[in-house]
Order: sequence, then structure tokens, then C-alpha cells
Amino acid sequence: MHILVLGGAGMAGRKFIERLARDGQLGGKPIVKVTAQDVVAAQAPKGAAFAFDAIVSDLSVPGEAEKLIASRPELIIHLAAVVSGEAEADFEKGYRINLDGTRFLFEAIRLTGDGYKPRVVFTSSVAVFGAPFHDKIGDEFFTTPLTSYGTQKAICELLLSDYSRRGFFDGLSIRFPTICVRPGTPNKAASGFFSNIIREPLNGIDAVLPVSDQVRHWHASPRSAVNFLIHAATMDLAAVGPRRALNMPGYSCTVAEQIEALRKVAGDGVVARIKRVPDPVIDKIVEGWPRNFDPQRAIALGFKAESSFDEIIRIHIEDELGGTFVK
Repeated sequence: MHILVLGGAGMAGRKFIERLARDGQLGGKPIVKVTAQDVVAAQAPKGAAFAFDAIVSDLSVPGEAEKLIASRPELIIHLAAVVSGEAEADFEKGYRINLDGTRFLFEAIRLTGDGYKPRVVFTSSVAVFGAPFHDKIGDEFFTTPLTSYGTQKAICELLLSDYSRRGFFDGLSIRFPTICVRPGTPNKAASGFFSNIIREPLNGIDAVLPVSDQVRHWHASPRSAVNFLIHAATMDLAAVGPRRALNMPGYSCTVAEQIEALRKVAGDGVVARIKRVPDPVIDKIVEGWPRNFDPQRAIALGFKAESSFDEIIRIHIEDELGGTFVK
């Protein structure tokens, strides 16, 4: 099996490829090769039995998609995107990368003309929804995004469903919760502070909280994100039917509840490193995001996530900090 991971140098792509290296197979099929594409070079996973190729390119450049699928990968994991805050700040860049790049990929597959029909897993976002919200967003809630990022993701979902309906490929859009706690350094995502206020204090560093403690949001760990991708890549899509976009499971909590979970796991000294510095721009973006979900379809189809924010923090400490943190 040959797997193409678009955005393979990012956090989710890296962790997904590391999981493939550990497992050596996917859905019972041995993995022969993994190609990781990104605008920077992805690192080869340790101990992989399969061939690994890192390609540095921009999917939004005409002709790049054709090159990437020339070897006919059986599975394409599409993680490549400009994140929410950057897409809002740079309108043209957001549409070029998040929309044009995706459409170029879909068109390249369609125009092969040789019966090529891969599985395509597209990572969407809960940003496809916009206020006003119900207490819980069900599977029937409509997509009315209030950000450019959410709009770009929603358009790509529609394209994926139509191309799948027409038989050009077999696709699934999975709407990630905010992935928390993200390892590494802060990025330009408007949601980044949800991770920052946990990650930095655990590393002995002060963190800025730009919104109210009462902001509520929907979370899942990086470990769950990888499990979502694995399941989406291997499940029977006939069970999904024609509605090819799914809300992923997660855990809903307020920022105050995040902080209390951190206090419970790590203590008052760690929590004291969180500094409140209001940012009206971030606050405005977050205000338009959904807060809680009832993802019955995804759960019935076998997707799973954490059941508490304590669990999310403990997973971060275990997976990223070697089981210890700075008290």
C-alpha cells in the first residue's frame, strides 16, 4: 500500500506517519511506501519498514497535484491547510491554499482517465458551523461559517461529496475538534491559546490567555486525531452513505474547566503561569465557533475521543513530556 500524506510535516501528519511506522500496516494491508508532502521537508519516521519520500511543494501551484498522484497512491490523507487565524488575516492566501489546492487535487484525480479511484480523507473543521448555535450541535445542523477558514473548509466538503458521488474517488471529510494539547511551539491558529495555556505552563513557561474563562469549546487530543485518521482510512464508507462529512467526537468544556483540570493534574504553581491578556480579535473569531456537539453518526460508525479534559492533559504529559512536567 502506498499512502500520500499532504501536510505531512505538520503535527497531525507527523504523528500519523509515526503511527504507520509502528504498525507497519493499515487495515490489514502492508505499507510499502509513504510520501509526505509539505512546504517544508517532513522528517522520516524512526524504525519504518516502508520506503519514505519527503516532497517539498505547494499544492496550490498548478501541476503539483498531478505530480503527487502520478504514482497512484491508494490512500490520500489531506491535512494541508492555512490555519484559521492566518486564513482570516490573509484572505487571498487562505483561499489559494485551502480551496484552490484542494480543488486542484480533486481535479487531478478526476482527470487521470485510467480508473484510478483512491480513498481520500479530508480533514475539515468545526469552523464550518456558525452562530447562533444550539446547546449541542447535532448531525443535522447546517453549515453557516462565520470565518474565511470555515467557509473554505465547507466548500471543500461539498466538493468532496460531489466528486465521491460521481465516482471519481472514495472520500470522507472529518471535522476535527480543536486538537489539544498540541505539542511544539505556538502557531497562527486562532484556537492556539487552548493548547498554549496547558502546554507552556507544564514546561515552566508563562502563557497568555486572550479570552474569557467562560469561553466553551470542543476538544480532542492529538492521539485521538490520529485514531480518527486511521479509522477514516480503513472503515467501510458504504456505511456512511452520501453525506460524506462527519463531526468527530470530542469533549466540551470552558476555559475555566480547562484550567481546573490543569490544577487537578499539575497543581496551583503550574496554573499560576497563565496570564490574562484580552485580545478582541481572537475573542471575535472564537465567538463565532460552536461549543458543544452530539456526534451520533461518528460514534455509531466507531469513532472515539476522550471523555474528560483531565484525560487530554494526561495524554499530553505521557506522549510529549515523558510523564513529567515542571512544577
